Amino acid sequence: MRSLLVPTAGVACLISLMLAGCSAQSGGAPDDAAPAAAVRAGGRSANASPTPDASTSGRAGKHGAGTRTGTAYAPYVSADEASANDAAGSPTTFNLAFVIADGRDCAPKWNGVDALGDKAVKSRISALTRTGATVRVSFGGASGTELAAACDSAPALAKAYGDALDAAGSTQADFDVEGDELTDSGSVARRSAAIAALQKERPDLEVTFTLPVMPSGLDSAGLALLESANTYDVKVSTVNLMTMNYAESYAGDMGGYAIASATAAQAQLKKVFGTDDSAAWRGMALTSMIGTNDVADETFTLADAAQVRAFAEKKGIAWVSMWSTFRDRQCAAGTDTDDALSNCSGVAQEDGAFAEAFSR
Repeated sequence: MRSLLVPTAGVACLISLMLAGCSAQSGGAPDDAAPAAAVRAGGRSANASPTPDASTSGRAGKHGAGTRTGTAYAPYVSADEASANDAAGSPTTFNLAFVIADGRDCAPKWNGVDALGDKAVKSRISALTRTGATVRVSFGGASGTELAAACDSAPALAKAYGDALDAAGSTQADFDVEGDELTDSGSVARRSAAIAALQKERPDLEVTFTLPVMPSGLDSAGLALLESANTYDVKVSTVNLMTMNYAESYAGDMGGYAIASATAAQAQLKKVFGTDDSAAWRGMALTSMIGTNDVADETFTLADAAQVRAFAEKKGIAWVSMWSTFRDRQCAAGTDTDDALSNCSGVAQEDGAFAEAFSR
């Protein structure tokens, strides 16, 4: 994300450091795209100039120069429950997990349960932003029903996305697409159409796609999703790679696998977005699952975190992240750490140690 990008005809753009918006030659709006009236503009004027994303570094857009430099740190956090380690590492942005559908209906809720206006979530967001950080709303994830699967039209989906962003007071959206939704061509197209319509209504909306990756790079489904975004002229700020949970054949060197995954994906992003080396690195983020992963024999250590951070800074990667702040602590004595746990890492560590490693 963020170096001068001139897209080829028919290809939408990865937002660059020097350029906001897509080529006038890039290709077409969908038949079922949401009309502007279907999407609320939220607290900002629809004509407001884009504001640099606090989670990205060194942006010098056409509306003014950014002031941050280096690779930012932007962890995933619970939308409704605080962790004592949220502020560790001084994040620039918090990824709020997750907005999904309420059952099978096109009704966005936090974790499919809490209303968008839930008082606990509002209080949570207020506390997070008081640190000076921004919040990015993450849609999707590995569990529940993703909105793109539940909503039957792009206008309805765009409204659902917009309502969630307004409730959080955010201009940053993360679309975490994995599992069956990656290969569902209908929901992929519907999502792309909805995001494109939303960006027309909200020109300062920054979009991140969070996708699974292997040491060989993005798979065909992930690449097809990005091509769909191009087709609908979605302006993509960042492709966030889930450097985690590879396969049983991968064990041991999780830091090395993350670097191999990023290197392979960078070559793919260059091709998909028609950009150069620097822009492809800047258009990338890396998210690791700290400690014990969901695949046997995969453990991401503090040394791996330091290795990934150093690599990200060297390459100019936009930001690094982790799943998650509420796991960034040592498990209680006697806890079975053979499997990934929701509230601790499974490795020996000080509280907040992974955040510090990712932010140095």
